[in-house]
Amino acid sequence: MPKIVRFYITHCVIGFALAAVFIATLFWFNVANLWHLVSTSDIGIMAAVVFWVLNGIVFAGVQCGVAIMLMTEREDDDDEPGGGTRVPVRVSAGAR
Repeated sequence: MPKIVRFYITHCVIGFALAAVFIATLFWFNVANLWHLVSTSDIGIMAAVVFWVLNGIVFAGVQCGVAIMLMTEREDDDDEPGGGTRVPVRVSAGAR
């Protein structure tokens, strides 16, 4: 498997795990009465799964973005001015 695909899958899984923790915390503290709504509804499990998937998409995207932005610079990075070889060229006035 290419490194970029493994990188993306790993960070998407991390994002979905963080979303699961976030959803569990919301349900545990009963924010906006969510736990009551989910536990007393006949389609509460589906609502919780949809809530998790939609938050997972957001958290996975943020996790991938943060992981990319926090990547360390490589040694072969081209931050220094390097250009090509600079050979002095003399141009005479009559060459125009």
